[in-house]
Amino acid sequence: MQRKIYLFREEHIPRKAAFPVIDAHNHLWGCLDVDRVLKTMDTVGVAAFCDVTGNVGVEFSSGAYSIKSGNIDDFFSHFGSAHPDRFYCFTMASFARPATEALFIDPATFVIECIELLHDHRNKGAKGLKILKELGLHFRDSKGSLIHSDDERLAPIWEEAGKLNMPVLIHQADPYGFFEAVTPDNEHFDSLKKFPSWSFSDPRFPGKQELLKRRDNLIRRHPGTIFILPHVANFAENLSYVSRLLDENPNVYIDFSARMDELGRQPYSSRELFIRHQDRIVFGSDMPANIESSVDMYQSYFRFLETFDESFYSPDYDGTFDRARWPICGIGLPPEVLKKIYFENILKIIPSLNSILTK
Repeated sequence: MQRKIYLFREEHIPRKAAFPVIDAHNHLWGCLDVDRVLKTMDTVGVAAFCDVTGNVGVEFSSGAYSIKSGNIDDFFSHFGSAHPDRFYCFTMASFARPATEALFIDPATFVIECIELLHDHRNKGAKGLKILKELGLHFRDSKGSLIHSDDERLAPIWEEAGKLNMPVLIHQADPYGFFEAVTPDNEHFDSLKKFPSWSFSDPRFPGKQELLKRRDNLIRRHPGTIFILPHVANFAENLSYVSRLLDENPNVYIDFSARMDELGRQPYSSRELFIRHQDRIVFGSDMPANIESSVDMYQSYFRFLETFDESFYSPDYDGTFDRARWPICGIGLPPEVLKKIYFENILKIIPSLNSILTK
């Protein structure tokens, strides 16, 4: 439960962002009510919204989230075609399948079909390739062996994405506590009680360090492909590592979706990271835009980025404010940095989105 703060100070909560915002990492979370999402976007100044799982239905459900089979044509009929200046999507291509099934029987056939589907979805309007954390944690081959992100059998897919100028948004690992024992001294204990399937402390799962090592191998092997590493490269607890990763890999960008709490408890280091790597960070929220707290959710992101406010609460991973791990502080970024993070950097990665801000 969120505690009251007995601290007397001015609050500076932006009603709208200082500049137009492209939310480059989100999902529709099963919502087909375009007017509800647009109302939130218009209220807070979000110019465009990316559903990164355009051919999959991702919804919050009891104990975590569920992944349902989908059709990318549904996205375009409900959102993309109806409002092409406000919504765009990524595709999961052939990775859009249940983690309980083998990812492939024959890897060569899987790669060919995945590349064909990637071309098809790109022709329909998809802007990038999204890989969920099931790769590296759950997906197995026909022999039952875990498939790692740097598996050479998948290499042609990443190369083709580079040739198509489609960025790869790849999620590997999770917060540090998700890989530790689920005990009351774990700083994510409440999250893991709420979403028990988010715990990967069982020895059958690779450790966080192994997942990140393999992902880093992947991005180094494919320097011609742009990789967007979400959630502060999934190591917001170690910003020195994230900074080195960006220094050493010019093909890498990060977003900070669903990690405002991790960043806001270390505002000095976070501000330094955002300013040092201002050309390599894109905005994303990864939280529902169609629920009662959605406006507050976006405004808390803007407050974190634009102000030096102290000791306020950020939304939970599902976009709600029903509990909080710790209060955070704002990092007060300069206007020229805000512009890059809000929209300029994602336009650099996906130039075809420029038409969004000219309409």
